[in-house]
Amino acid sequence: MTAIIDYGVGNLYSLKCSLEKIGEKSVVTADEDVLRRADRVILPGVGAFGDAADKLRKGKLGALTVELARSGKPLLGICLGMQLLFERSREYGEHEGLGLISGAIEPIADVIPAGYKIPHIGWNSLKIVKPHPLFRYIGDNDDVYFVHSYHATGCEADTIATTGYGAELTAAVARGNVAGFQFHPEKSGKTGLALLRAFCETEEGLC
Repeated sequence: MTAIIDYGVGNLYSLKCSLEKIGEKSVVTADEDVLRRADRVILPGVGAFGDAADKLRKGKLGALTVELARSGKPLLGICLGMQLLFERSREYGEHEGLGLISGAIEPIADVIPAGYKIPHIGWNSLKIVKPHPLFRYIGDNDDVYFVHSYHATGCEADTIATTGYGAELTAAVARGNVAGFQFHPEKSGKTGLALLRAFCETEEGLC
């Protein structure tokens, strides 16, 4: 069973519907006992980093997410949920993340050419830079759906896929049992469902 962490941020039920399409039993919950019993957990998120980080910490779900990750439970962060896995963010100030992946979240405006629209919204191809079990059902250059104005930096050792939007931007990361997608698999059609299926087949770790 896959648990989707409910901390008041994210497209929780569209993600749950996607899991149902692949036959995965799932629950949207903030219950600590349910999260501990789950086979794997997903940290979703949309919106501002600082607000989301505050909500995670105030509800004590931030500490629990770190606990679950360090216990070896498979953890997947999606969009803002992926960004929260990092050490810090420069979105409207300086904010501390969960520190599960080394690196920082920075504005894409710092690296993409003038004239490119921000936020980056739409379909873009994945460039797989490291083979990984999460990619077992997809291929290089398959398209996924992005909505973001910030990107992960300083995480080359853990980057498993990038995407091109005037610059090479981090699209997916993984370190042991912790992984993150900057894009939305629940909005990415067959490719997104294939990625979620690969994650849900994970029992222990992701490597």
